[in-house]
Amino acid sequence: MTEGGGPVPTDEPLTTLEGVLERIVFANEDEGWLVVRIEVPGRADPVTAVGNLLGAQIGESLRLRGRWVENKKYGLQFRIDSFTTLRPSTVLGIERYLGSGLIPGIGKVMASRLVQTFGIQTLDVIDDHPDRLTEVDGIGPVRAARIRDAWVEQRGIRDVMIFLQSHGVSAAYAVRIYKKYGSSAIAVVRENPYRLALDIIGIGFLTADRIAEKLGVPRDSPARAQAGILHALGAMSEDGHVHAPQEALFEAAEKLLAVPRPLIETAVAALAREGHVVIEDPRRGRTIALESLHTSESGAAARLAELLRAPVSPIAIDAERALVWFEAQAKIRLDPRQREAVERSFRSKLLIITGGPGTGKTTLVNGIIRILEKKSRRILLCAPTGRAAKRLSEATGREARTIHRMLEYSPKSASFERNLDRPLEADMVIVDEVSMVDIVLFHHLLKALPVAAQLILVGDADQLPSVGPGAVLADLIASGRCAVVRLDTIFRQDEESRIVVNAHRINRGEFPILKGEGPSDFYFMSREEPEEILETVKGLVSERIPRRYGLDPLEAIQVIVPMHRGTIGARNLNAELQALLNPEGAEVARGARIFRTGDRVMQIRNNYDLDVYNGDIGRVAGIDPEEQILGVRYETRIVNYPWSDLDELVLAYACSVHKSQGSEYPVVIIPLHTQHYVMLERNLLYTAVTRGKKLVVIVGSAKALSIAVRNRRTHERHTRLAERLVEALESPAPVWLE
Repeated sequence: MTEGGGPVPTDEPLTTLEGVLERIVFANEDEGWLVVRIEVPGRADPVTAVGNLLGAQIGESLRLRGRWVENKKYGLQFRIDSFTTLRPSTVLGIERYLGSGLIPGIGKVMASRLVQTFGIQTLDVIDDHPDRLTEVDGIGPVRAARIRDAWVEQRGIRDVMIFLQSHGVSAAYAVRIYKKYGSSAIAVVRENPYRLALDIIGIGFLTADRIAEKLGVPRDSPARAQAGILHALGAMSEDGHVHAPQEALFEAAEKLLAVPRPLIETAVAALAREGHVVIEDPRRGRTIALESLHTSESGAAARLAELLRAPVSPIAIDAERALVWFEAQAKIRLDPRQREAVERSFRSKLLIITGGPGTGKTTLVNGIIRILEKKSRRILLCAPTGRAAKRLSEATGREARTIHRMLEYSPKSASFERNLDRPLEADMVIVDEVSMVDIVLFHHLLKALPVAAQLILVGDADQLPSVGPGAVLADLIASGRCAVVRLDTIFRQDEESRIVVNAHRINRGEFPILKGEGPSDFYFMSREEPEEILETVKGLVSERIPRRYGLDPLEAIQVIVPMHRGTIGARNLNAELQALLNPEGAEVARGARIFRTGDRVMQIRNNYDLDVYNGDIGRVAGIDPEEQILGVRYETRIVNYPWSDLDELVLAYACSVHKSQGSEYPVVIIPLHTQHYVMLERNLLYTAVTRGKKLVVIVGSAKALSIAVRNRRTHERHTRLAERLVEALESPAPVWLE
């Protein structure tokens, strides 16, 4: 039996309502606030109940305490003050409870068989005599053991749910907490609730702080101050910073913790002594960084300096003859910048090739590969995401892998198998879409690169930087110590593409060309109100573009937006487009989110165990409520997600500009409005436009478009890779390099 809920501010008298939770209509996942349908004995229609129902499962019997209220829009509702979960007391209730998907291995069919066999004693049998489960048709010893273990685990999770509910925390985290700490979960949390913020994905400092307060942890506790500082540094890293200026960190911590500065200073010193943070005093002022990020950045600079000091493996090649040969083979004529890039690839340890769309980056990569393969150079191709790797493979006709797969990440050891001790077997590594590579992954890549190997980084320096911390491409260029070739000529075959032309105009701060004669691949549709923009986008995705171009909207069309919130934010657009494009079919609900077979979904954080990564897009291939598994097809393979991992997935009919990086889509639709004001930036718009391959449609106000084009403001990232690289190269070489 569990208790939950919160006070309802009204003068109406409290009353009691009992029934079975039939359906969740809406959920605020952050606060556990639900709108549900309750089947009540004696009532013909389900009752709508509203309030906090943390931990309640579909099919459970509930006793609700609350008040009847009249909602002007939705009619009579039961406003929940508190609730109790009841053990089902009827055969039908037990069947519905077990058939709700609560226990992996028991679906609706098996639930029916169980109650047919054991009747009202079913739950007692599972509790006390699980060996009797083999009496049920279809349950052998192995399946009985699985059901027994799942039932025991569920009871443990339920205990954690009870504990969380009493401290105002979403029960959605109960599974992860239980799996992390096992039967000692509650004891661990009681001892140090701030461990949750460090150990459990999705639980931040604020949630842990609420638990700590209810457990009586003093607000001036050293543990609280240290946890708050780590949280502040973590939040800064999510904004792309590798380190934080001391004053900025102290101000953020003071605002978060509401404690005197001396306590914060003491906590930072303690964290430094324990190796959790690193304090530095560079010329620009004292900085503080998480130890892991400091190690990645300083390690990347040191390793890169080592690689740059080592000579290129000698190669006998006549550059001019090689270039003429490639031009004849490819039936093209390289321009001077392209010829320079190919020539530099013969002698540079690190070469950066950067340029916008249509400037010939892929042509260059092909030329380098075809020439150097003739010289028996071993070349590896990679990119940060699966989609980018696939595109690179298609463009070159060679195998290209994600960086993670190339470095052979091992979930078992939580590390890369390719490293200093077991480097890659390559003479050259080419990395495409390098603007997406964060400092942590870059460090691992450099460690796996043989000292004698060459590294070629290809990307667009004007696109958004990586989602993760760092500004690797920009910092390497800024260091002045790397060979860089900038491509800025749009080639003839792309001159007629208004997508390419307008992308370059936007990048220069010029208003895009919106009108012209004949068909175009770039359109602007003027709409002033968010609701008008929403309806236009829905019509374009579901009818106009598929009908005109013969495209599948679920495969070919991507809506890209600056923000997540609002009428034309990613969240609402996903809900609207799902209802429009995929309204029916097998489904599973995770709070407010519903996933259906056929849905387009995106992975939103790296999951090394499942070998899927932040930004990967797939389609829901199947849902198994009995085994609590949702299968997602990524390219040629299906990844099975336990339901406890579904908060790593979001619908992907619409996505943010950041999440679209590294991908190209046949059609891109960009809603743009002044309600996105804080995100109306030139590089955001430029990045969004360059995702479109065949068609780009901007739907919104000309004012918002103008603001975005004019706004050169970018969010400066606190990084030190450039200066660290300069310092490393100016320092005496280690003895083993002399």
